[in-house]
Amino acid sequence: MNKKRLIATLASVAVVASLFAGCAGKNETPAGDNKAKKIKVGLVTDQGGVNDGSFNQSANEGITKAVKDLGIEKLNPIESKQQDAYEPNLKTMSGTADLTIGCGFMMMQAMENVSKQVTDKKFLIVDAVVNQPNVLSITYKEHEGSFLAGVIAGKMTKTNKIGFVGGKEGDVINRFECGFVAGVMTVNPEAGKLLMPKDEKTPGQMVKYVDSFGDQGKGYEAAKLLYNAGADIVYHAAGGAGLGVFKAAKDMGKYAIGVDSDQAVTAKDYKDVILYSMEKRVDVAAIDTIKAVQDGSFKGGTHKVLGIKEGAVGIAPTIHKDVPKDALDLSKKAEDDIKSGKINVPGTRKELLEFKAPELK
Repeated sequence: MNKKRLIATLASVAVVASLFAGCAGKNETPAGDNKAKKIKVGLVTDQGGVNDGSFNQSANEGITKAVKDLGIEKLNPIESKQQDAYEPNLKTMSGTADLTIGCGFMMMQAMENVSKQVTDKKFLIVDAVVNQPNVLSITYKEHEGSFLAGVIAGKMTKTNKIGFVGGKEGDVINRFECGFVAGVMTVNPEAGKLLMPKDEKTPGQMVKYVDSFGDQGKGYEAAKLLYNAGADIVYHAAGGAGLGVFKAAKDMGKYAIGVDSDQAVTAKDYKDVILYSMEKRVDVAAIDTIKAVQDGSFKGGTHKVLGIKEGAVGIAPTIHKDVPKDALDLSKKAEDDIKSGKINVPGTRKELLEFKAPELK
C-alpha cells in the first residue's frame, strides 16, 4: 500500500513539474514577441534618382540615419527612371519592406494602387495625398521657404534679373516658383516683374520649366538661356535636373540657389557657385515616420502639411561668403513674420497675382 502511495506521489510530482515547465515555455514566447521589431524600410525614388543631391537624397539620408539611431534594416533603394516604373517598383519594395517610402507627386496614383493591394504593409508618400488607411501623406509649404530664398536673391542681384528653373509643372513646383517670386517682389520689384506670371497658367519671362526631374542637359540649357538673358542668380526646383543648372552657373561664372537639401554639401562639386539652398527636410519626415511605425503610433489615412512653423522648410546652414549679412537678416525677419502670420505667402499663380508685397525692415 505504501509502495502504491509512493508511486502515486511521484506521478503527481511529475505532472506538476510538467505543468510548470509548460507554463515557463508559454511565458518565454511572449517575452520574445515583445522585443523591439527590427523593421525593414525601403525607398522608391522618382526620376531624379537616389543621388540627385536634392529631394530623393534627403529621404535616403533620413533612412540611413535611422539605421544607426533606430536600429532598422535599410533595404536597397529602387530608382524609377520612367513614370510607368512607379507601380511595379512600389509593389516590389512593399513585398519585403514593412514601410515603403515613395517620393514625388507623380507617384500618387501608383501609390494608391499598390497600397490597396498590399494592405498589410505601411507606406509614406511625400508631396502627394493618398487617402488609404495604410498610407501617411506628407506635403510641404515649399512656398514659405522659397519666399526666404527670394528675399535674399532680390537683395543680392546686380543685374535686376533673376531666373527660376522648375522640373515638371504642377502644384508642388508651382509653390516653389510662386513663393520665390513673391520674395523677390517684396524687396526688389524691378527684378520681380520679369518673374511674375502673365496669367494663372503662364509663367513669367525669367521662369523656365524643363519637364524633367532627371535630365541634367535640360537643366543646363534652361539655365544657360536665363544667364544669357542677363540673370546673375538662378533658383532651381528641378531635382536631379538642377545639377545641370549648377553646371551652367559654373561654366558661365554666375550664381545658383540650391533646393531640398543643403546642396553646397550634397553637390559639393558646385559649392563655389551655390549661394545657399532652400532646405526641405524630407529626411526628418522619413525618420519621424519610421519612429511611428516602431512605437505603434503610425496613423495611416492622415495628411500632414509642414512649413516654416514646423521647422520643415527654410534656408540651409551653408551660406556662400558672397551673401551679405543684411540680406540674411532680412530673410530672418521674413521668417519671423511668416511664423507669426503677418506674411501669408502665395502658393499659386492666382494668389501671386493678387499678392500685396509686405514691408520688410
